[in-house]
Amino acid sequence: MSTTMPKAAELGRKWYVIDAAGKPLGRVAAKAAVLLRGKHKTTFTPNVDCGDHVVIVNCDKAVLTGKKLDQKFYRRHSGWVGGLKEMSYGHLMEENPEKAMTLAVKGMIPDNVIGRHALTRLRTYRGAQHRHEAQNPQEYTL
Repeated sequence: MSTTMPKAAELGRKWYVIDAAGKPLGRVAAKAAVLLRGKHKTTFTPNVDCGDHVVIVNCDKAVLTGKKLDQKFYRRHSGWVGGLKEMSYGHLMEENPEKAMTLAVKGMIPDNVIGRHALTRLRTYRGAQHRHEAQNPQEYTL
């Protein structure tokens, strides 16, 4: 018996559209991470970037359950003393829901070269309109 090792050039990449309206942000991000990595394919290989393109629309209508809007914070640090900046997810979802979705997906893919390259295939949009109709994306239901 022989095991076939797929090459990156042999794999075809599909386009998927996920509608996040009324769905929990974490569940949408988890499905997007699976599609970006290619773990849904039978030819998945951990050392080959075999994922697909993902377009997430209606990021502003994604839901955070429980008290996460008030108790969860997005934090970043400048590296200087006293340089901690933090923003509640309620404020982040009002100002920039695309960034909140991107950060959620980023936390679910590995922090290596393949993961960083997979994240470049993620597109997030605030409303229902996107500009990738020419790629004939398939609707992906959760």
